[in-house]
Amino acid sequence: MSRRTGGWLVALFVGVALAALLSLIHLPYAILKPGPVTNTLGEVSANKPLIQVTDAHTYPTSGVLDFTTVAVYGGPQHPVNVWDVLGGLVDHSAHVVPEETMFPKGTTSKDVEEENTAEMVDSQQEAIAVALRATGATVPEVISIAQVPGDSPSKGVLRAGDDVVSVDRVPANSTEAVRGAVQKHKPGETVAVTVRRDGTTRQLTARTADAEGRTVLGVLLRTRFSFPVKVSINAGDVGGPSAGMMFSLAIFDKLTPGALTGGAKIAGTGTIAGDGAVGPIGGIQQKLYGARNGGARWFLAPASNCNEVVGHVPDGLKVVKVSTFSEARSAVEAIAARKGDALPACTAVAAAG
Repeated sequence: MSRRTGGWLVALFVGVALAALLSLIHLPYAILKPGPVTNTLGEVSANKPLIQVTDAHTYPTSGVLDFTTVAVYGGPQHPVNVWDVLGGLVDHSAHVVPEETMFPKGTTSKDVEEENTAEMVDSQQEAIAVALRATGATVPEVISIAQVPGDSPSKGVLRAGDDVVSVDRVPANSTEAVRGAVQKHKPGETVAVTVRRDGTTRQLTARTADAEGRTVLGVLLRTRFSFPVKVSINAGDVGGPSAGMMFSLAIFDKLTPGALTGGAKIAGTGTIAGDGAVGPIGGIQQKLYGARNGGARWFLAPASNCNEVVGHVPDGLKVVKVSTFSEARSAVEAIAARKGDALPACTAVAAAG
């Protein structure tokens, strides 16, 4: 063996050893990459639609309404190494962030999973309510007490699971109505609260307190809906609230005649509130690439995410900004009518200073 050949072998050995060493070094970062897309109008398995409606007439449809996802690599249970981070830094569709951004200290992967699951459940309920109301159905809201903290002034009077009927005889039609009635009082005053507990209606008197200058009952409220039809959504193991808008569009499409998309392939993201407002989400740039990779030509994005969209739209994808369910629905109808080019696109908005 020549000296030169020996030198190359030593260099190769050192390189392999260094590469192996770097693969063992874990770094406190998380990597966001485009995740899979799922057609809300499609099936999760043979003859099992992702969205199923019973007790109501549904209509055949076509086209695609994809909800998009972000794949997150890293975290306490699945740390990334040097090579993972370097790969994420050179991948224009990926984003590397400090680990605590996605996994705050003291938070386990199980905690994150449970929170994402709860957000997905709430998102689905909001989406069903918005879609049904858009068809003209009446969907009453039920405001209930989710939790009574140990230091709450209402502890011993109000209980978790109580359905709030009224506050000072003001019907509890929404969380805003409940808070508005409470805030007419000064902190420390009592307020009349009517609740439904164990099938009976009870008239209670609860004491208020001060929370950063606001009068509160010191309880956590939860909204649930009384649906006239049964709608079930099987999104698999996907969590978080960001598919809400796309769920609402798909449910509306199934409950109304004709194909809302006109056969087009449309993707999107955005939270949905009971009043139809579309809210911002995380990972918008990864979702844009995921949508394009999934074959979509159009993407519905929350207007509040537009600053993150501008300059990051992959070739072949057109982004439409929306702020409400009504705007999203109108956008899909315009795309179906081949008038999508006239829809509003995202533009950068200067931050207030």
